[in-house]
Amino acid sequence: MTMLANHFQNGIETAKLVWSRIPNSDESLDADDTVGLLKKSDGSGVESLDYEVIENYAYREEQALRGKLFVGYLLVVKWFFALLIGIGTGIAAVFINISVENFAGWKFSLTFHIIQKSYLAGFLVYVLINLVLVYSSVYVITQFSPAAAGSGIPEIKGYLNGADIHGILLLRTLIGKIFGSIGSVGGGLALGKEGPLVHTGACIASLLGQGGSAKYHLNSRWFQVFKSDRDQRDLVTCGCAAGVAAAFRAPVGGVLFALEEVTSWWRSQLMWRVFFTSAVVAVVVRTAMGWCKSGKCGHFGSGGFIIWDISGGQEDYSFAELLPMAVIGVIGGLLGALFNQLTLYVTSWRRNHLHKKGGRVKIIEACLVSLLTSVISFGLPLLRKCSPCPESGPHSDSVIECPRPPGMYGNYVNFFCSKDKEYNDLATIFFNTQDDAIRNLFSAKTIHEYSPQSLLTFLVMFYTLAVVTFGTAVPAGQFVPGIMIGSTYGRLVGMLVVKYYRKLNIEEGTYALLGAASFLGGSMRMTVSLCVIMVEITNNLQLLPLIMLVLLISKAVGDAFNEGLYEEQARLKGIPLLESRPKYEMRNMTAKEACGSRRVVSFPRVVKVADVVSILRSNDHNGFPVIDHTRSGESLVIGLVLRSHLLVILQSKIDFQHIPIPGDTKGVANPIRHHSDEFTKPVSSKGISIDDIHLSSDDLEMYVDLAPFLNPSPYIVPEDMSLTKVYNLFRQLGLRHLFVVPRPSRVLGLITRKDLLVEDSENVNTIQLQSTSIVSL
Repeated sequence: MTMLANHFQNGIETAKLVWSRIPNSDESLDADDTVGLLKKSDGSGVESLDYEVIENYAYREEQALRGKLFVGYLLVVKWFFALLIGIGTGIAAVFINISVENFAGWKFSLTFHIIQKSYLAGFLVYVLINLVLVYSSVYVITQFSPAAAGSGIPEIKGYLNGADIHGILLLRTLIGKIFGSIGSVGGGLALGKEGPLVHTGACIASLLGQGGSAKYHLNSRWFQVFKSDRDQRDLVTCGCAAGVAAAFRAPVGGVLFALEEVTSWWRSQLMWRVFFTSAVVAVVVRTAMGWCKSGKCGHFGSGGFIIWDISGGQEDYSFAELLPMAVIGVIGGLLGALFNQLTLYVTSWRRNHLHKKGGRVKIIEACLVSLLTSVISFGLPLLRKCSPCPESGPHSDSVIECPRPPGMYGNYVNFFCSKDKEYNDLATIFFNTQDDAIRNLFSAKTIHEYSPQSLLTFLVMFYTLAVVTFGTAVPAGQFVPGIMIGSTYGRLVGMLVVKYYRKLNIEEGTYALLGAASFLGGSMRMTVSLCVIMVEITNNLQLLPLIMLVLLISKAVGDAFNEGLYEEQARLKGIPLLESRPKYEMRNMTAKEACGSRRVVSFPRVVKVADVVSILRSNDHNGFPVIDHTRSGESLVIGLVLRSHLLVILQSKIDFQHIPIPGDTKGVANPIRHHSDEFTKPVSSKGISIDDIHLSSDDLEMYVDLAPFLNPSPYIVPEDMSLTKVYNLFRQLGLRHLFVVPRPSRVLGLITRKDLLVEDSENVNTIQLQSTSIVSL
């Protein structure tokens, strides 16, 4: 008894020590680390991106010096970067999958080995391993990279939409995403690694475009070629497609996912590079899987990358089966919309109450969710009676071994069964990795493997776990949990169809696939890309029309209740997304009404440095009109200057002058002393602040001519233009600022389609636009 008391006392002291080392709050983090969570729901804490080309004098001088050889060099570098993004994302995906499969394999092998002697000891080991993995994940997120929590897709979608969320594309975010995903998925939580892989690909692409990370001194000037927001957008788009291609081994689905779901701006040249990047990822993943087949990757290979081949399943379907398939689409739309709403409520409550209390609460919450998941996944199969293995017959496959030996993956798991020729159907999907559980649900020639009670129990419990887990401080994707939920009720419907239709060619696994597609369509509201992904991961083109049917129905049903999962989460995080269609109310509004009564803050062409500092300190505007006066005294808007450009001018001080006299507008008297790259802000960071600039009293008394730095040709709309047209123009061009001016008094000319069709000529100077001049109106 004394020895037992000593052990108990030592255990209490150890627990106190661990508790004392758990972080109590996020105060230890830098201000730059508290990213991804915006201050206000209106997006006021977000800075927009400059996707528009700033055609100032520095830019025009550089373009004039660039020849065809340099343009060809840039084109080659873009394709080279696409190659590197594909290789980097593929390697990251292989590393994550090998790590997750090995952790899961060791966990289940050890647990199965121990439960041969004691189920209680096996349960404790199973819970402890999951807790350690989940704790490692949430610790990395809370202490190192808070922006790596969640799937990351809403943030990347916001970035490609033009909203710069600080911290989402940093090196620490990439590291946290990779190792956090390994811990959370390997720890058995009801989440997936596919969404985080999209974010991982985007981070790799952004870091390559920046030449690495300057903060950690891991950068190279050789890679610092594309630093503008416009070029970074193209690279991040390639990274998103590469992430999906790596997660699902679906290169075409990755391209369509980037096109349909995350990007707001697309062009044909980008399509080719995105397609090339996805193809490179497919080659890298295929090569890695071939190398791992020899057993060099441990447990990797039994589960491996997501691809559930059901090409040997149901080959044909009758017209009468379309009704239950349509019912699956309706169920998917209803459950998907309910999932979006429940996760919105739970995440909102968690952010407003739990996560405000600091990092310790986030760690405890994730560990409690891990404990709950482990108890349910281990305990519920113990309450289920085992079923006898199926006999050889028309509905069984002799290749499938029943029961499976302990510690092996596949169908017919022997778990807490008293007889040798029995299996536990609930343990086959619960006490297993998610990839193998889905493979079991999709499997053909396994009719009557699952009972309706087991499937219904799993559906309710896993649906609840997915809702509760979503929003914890770990990297979390929703693709695989959605597939598991959908395939469960899809198989239930398939069982009913088999029972009442009494046809030998009907497979329950086919309905499980349709159920998975319907839930993803009802939750994420994707159609084309999701359809192609489902076809690629199942290797069954014959089911394409059925997948299209359930996706259309589930999306239509879900849209009747709320928006998609990523749109709901983006709104909750305060990311100001501009959707593809303007609101209906905008049709009756004008551009002038959208401006409101806010006073326009502008600069004169030659401005005093003290005035620039005063204006930058007094407001948060990021763009300012520049006004000049003609000889007759008339005010004239000559362009737009950005806040970031003004900060660079103030910091360098080389453009200050003693007298308020404008220089030569062509830059002859005042040559440009800056390179265009000096005005680019590092990706996913705050850049220069006015508080970082120190000016003497003599500096404040000097002047600066803004003409060489402003954008002389900003986009302009008349004040009475409908807000719908303004919205479409703003979003489709990827603008940051748009001038609203009174209706002009005269027209210089009209440009039609034929004026923009210029034939190639050897002498560029001989090209003339045939614009139609209007002398009078």
